[in-house]
This record gives sequence, structure tokens and C-alpha cells, in this order.
Amino acid sequence: MKKIFLFSALFVFSIFETLLAQDSTREQFSQLLSAYYGIKDALVTGNATNAASYAATFIESVNSTDKGTIKEDIRSSLLKDAQAISKSNDLSIQREKFATLSTNVIALARTVKLSTEPVYLQYCPMKKASWLSNTKAIKNPYYGNAMLTCGNVKEAL
Repeated sequence: MKKIFLFSALFVFSIFETLLAQDSTREQFSQLLSAYYGIKDALVTGNATNAASYAATFIESVNSTDKGTIKEDIRSSLLKDAQAISKSNDLSIQREKFATLSTNVIALARTVKLSTEPVYLQYCPMKKASWLSNTKAIKNPYYGNAMLTCGNVKEAL
């Protein structure tokens, strides 16, 4: 009887531990996605300083995620692009790097669930580049006010 009780207790503990780990991972991805959205929104409004600041937060989020949750090649690419954005105050450079950052965040979003909320894949035909958004409304980070609504929703991830 003691063995059954011990086995049951270990089983319940392992399930509880797994659920806690999932919550931790979900929280890490939520922070990463929030920082990404911050970069996007700063580029939409043409605020290079905020884009750089959110990119630094994005870097911290990537570095704080468990090593096994993001493949090393994607992690490396995310960090490289975010570092380029964080070190620049030139909107054109930041927007260029945001295109490749978005490609890598989209690749990550296709392999793991980044949010419990809908994540919209949006596309700008003029730039021929995509980005992620938490709303269906198009606010183009690549051209800002010059072409604010240029683009369309491709899918919800």
C-alpha cells in the first residue's frame, strides 16, 4: 500500500512540475513577444529610440528563455538582428533588421505557441516582408506614416 501511495504521490508531483515548467515557458515567450510588439509599434510611429529600447528588452527575453525551448540557430539569429536594432538610432537600418528579425520570430512562432492570444501574420507587398501583430488592423512597421495601412493579414498563428 505504501508503494502505491508513494508512486501516486510521485506521479502527481511530476505532473505538477510539468505544468509549472509549461507556465514558465509560456511566460518567457509572452515577454519575448511583448518586446517584439514594442519594436514593431515603435517602428510604426517612427520612434528609433523606443525601437532600440524594446530591442534591448527583446535581447534580455531571448537570453532568459530556457536553452532547450529555442533552437540555437534561431536564438543566434534573433539576437543578431535585435542587437543591430538596439545599437542603431537610424530608422532605415532598424526597419531593415526588423524584416529579418520578423522572419526569425515567425519561424519560432511556427514551432512553438508564443501566446494564448491570436498572433496575426501580416505582409507588406511593397517591402515583400512580413511581421507579427496582436491585432488584425494593419499598421506597417516598414514604412510608418508613409504607408501606414499598406499590407494584409495572411493568417493567424
